[in-house]
Amino acid sequence: MSGAAIGSMRSGPERRFTGADLFDLAVASDPQISPDGRRIAYVRRSNDIMTDRQVSSVWLIDTDTGAEVPLAGSDGDAFNPRWSPNGDRLAYVSTENGGPQLWVRFMEGGETVRLTGLPTSPSSLAWSPDGRSIAYSMLVKDDGPTLGSAPSRKPEGAEWAEPLEIRDLLTYRADGQGYIEAGFEKIFLVPATGGAPRQLTYGRYHDGGPLSWAPDGSKLYFGANRSPDWESDPVESEIHVLDVASGGITRLTDRDGPDSHPAASPDGRLIAYLGFDDARRAYENDDLYVMNHDGSNARNLTSDWDFSPAGIIWDADGRAIYAQYDVSGETRVARIALDGSVRDVASGLSGGGLDRPYTGGSFSVSKDDAIAFTGGTATRPAEVRITRGGDARYLTDLNRSLRSVKALGEVRRIAARSSLDGLEIEGWLTLPPGYREGEQVPLILEIHGGPFAAYGPHFSTDNQLYAAAGYAVLSANPRGSTSYGEAFANQIDKAYPGNDYLDLVSIVDHAIALGIADPDQLFVTGGSGGGVLTSWIVGKTNRFKAAATQKPVINWTTQALTADNPAFFGPYWIGSLPWEDPETYWRLSPLSLVGNVETPTLVVVGSEDYRTPVSESEQYYTALRLRGVPTALVKVPGASHGGFAARPSQSAAKASAILAWFERYRSGWIRPAANR
Repeated sequence: MSGAAIGSMRSGPERRFTGADLFDLAVASDPQISPDGRRIAYVRRSNDIMTDRQVSSVWLIDTDTGAEVPLAGSDGDAFNPRWSPNGDRLAYVSTENGGPQLWVRFMEGGETVRLTGLPTSPSSLAWSPDGRSIAYSMLVKDDGPTLGSAPSRKPEGAEWAEPLEIRDLLTYRADGQGYIEAGFEKIFLVPATGGAPRQLTYGRYHDGGPLSWAPDGSKLYFGANRSPDWESDPVESEIHVLDVASGGITRLTDRDGPDSHPAASPDGRLIAYLGFDDARRAYENDDLYVMNHDGSNARNLTSDWDFSPAGIIWDADGRAIYAQYDVSGETRVARIALDGSVRDVASGLSGGGLDRPYTGGSFSVSKDDAIAFTGGTATRPAEVRITRGGDARYLTDLNRSLRSVKALGEVRRIAARSSLDGLEIEGWLTLPPGYREGEQVPLILEIHGGPFAAYGPHFSTDNQLYAAAGYAVLSANPRGSTSYGEAFANQIDKAYPGNDYLDLVSIVDHAIALGIADPDQLFVTGGSGGGVLTSWIVGKTNRFKAAATQKPVINWTTQALTADNPAFFGPYWIGSLPWEDPETYWRLSPLSLVGNVETPTLVVVGSEDYRTPVSESEQYYTALRLRGVPTALVKVPGASHGGFAARPSQSAAKASAILAWFERYRSGWIRPAANR
């Protein structure tokens, strides 16, 4: 049920975008075009006002007429649709009647059958070439470590404490997952007509997807780190080939760096995959490689192409590979030929999230080269679109009723030269609805996370809520952002936060010079990496009237030892472990600047954040309180780092709290004389 369905006693429609409108939003994801290009199955994600959560259903579109019909998801979530090789069936995962299970829909008759009764969720579905089997990966639980035991004589009816929890993994908790269950991801095979699944891989390491079949159905290709030291080498993986009949596994690649996402060519002669040489830098572009099916003659197709391909799919003729990539804050699909030549075949992809304007989206390709993808605009969330070599057209209009009523803020591209070195810094300025040229308005600098990510001209609920309250919102891509080449991203390698601060201040100054931003009404916020930079900014300048740092890193020493990827953050981002170079850890920590802060600063974090743990935010809040700087600590109950805006009511409430904080300090704050 949507928010609009409840009705209102107003005399007319509310033209501003409000928090309640989040319940009326829907977004398209994971569009899967049938082999013949006649139909697209996609996942529709919408917000349910009764459960305050996003629900997923699978819908089917006729690509000629645009007619849509629901296929799965009326009773539980449905997602991950995948066509059989000849398009007569559709596999998907559904939570109908319990936990997530693998289902198959027979398209001609409309019958649906549940194939599995699994203890954990299947993922990475891959049909065998003959359509008789489906491979998937799944967590296989084990008993975990034990040490001693509790007393054995428990009286009947006694209520004893829960047993001890014993952890022995380096990464023992993960954001969005919580404390990790003992077990390992393994590959399975199940008959497409039902029957007992067969486990194909074993051992104390993770064998995950995506999975790719050899055309003759005898082998499966996958990426994994099957080395004994897999826990302490966070980016390593190799391409492996699994003989389905015997269970034998052969490693095909061998280098220091990740090789992943294998895809067998239509004739089986070549394997395409993604990877890079591990230089121990915080960011690397992936490259697209091809090798012979036995692992020989590996060659890099994109060594001279300064972008990072993803989501690779072979052209049906075997002469090229489709991949999506980000450029200047936008996402496109390219066709990369085996000689390394590249040409764009689709643009305007979106779908990186609803709350902030991240790059993203996904695509699929039919045998006749029709491309289905998720695309939208700065004022339109992701829809299903299709292109057949010409202009792309929309097949869905999921938010038509909302767009017909709401006045949304216009989004403009702006760019400025950094005061540091003249490097061009790009950004997008969301204006208040009804903005009049020449009018100066309050400005919110909204900084992206990552920090290796990018904003672009994509729909954002946060930005539209801020704009509806009368603010211009600046979403900028300082050095360190992706989509501008590897060198641009690595400007902050082992130096984050740092010069990216000067980039952000420079583009704020440009927004002022344009006559849009009021220089006396500047505010700043951002999440994750944006929270880091928000805390850094208020330690460097008092220009901003108020700030809201969301899920930040405050102290790199505690972050490196309590976050959910301890083998990565210290060695790759700082270049050492905390006891090896404590001076650098402190120098790059926003906590080192807290003695300079005179800006009222709100601190916001999810209560189950394991990526930038809650203790990071709590440290900063306590430090600000001890210094007498206005602050408040806002926790989002039950929210992980990645699920910070997953519940619509919480996403709306968070934005409202930030706006209320900014409004409270519109006139600024001066420390009382007695506290100076």
